[in-house]
Amino acid sequence: MRYLFSTGLIGAVTAGISLLRGTRETPITWRAVLAWVSWGITIALAIGAAIDMRREAKGVPVAADSPLAAQQSKRAQKDIKRVEKQLKAAQKR
Repeated sequence: MRYLFSTGLIGAVTAGISLLRGTRETPITWRAVLAWVSWGITIALAIGAAIDMRREAKGVPVAADSPLAAQQSKRAQKDIKRVEKQLKAAQKR
């Protein structure tokens, strides 16, 4: 539920409402089309970010171009180092 109320998604929805109100009674021009395309890209990015946040929270790998990929990579490297330490400690016994 927290992913549905992310600031990016709320911002994209409110921008869409504002865009809808602003273009409701005006003729369709190339500027209006570009505004709607821009809004579509914004909503797609917001949904993608929410999906990445959920995947990261569950431990599922995210795409390499996601901002969360760096965090996952660092966490994986720490886990590898911890396991290596445990193996070395077990071998000394």
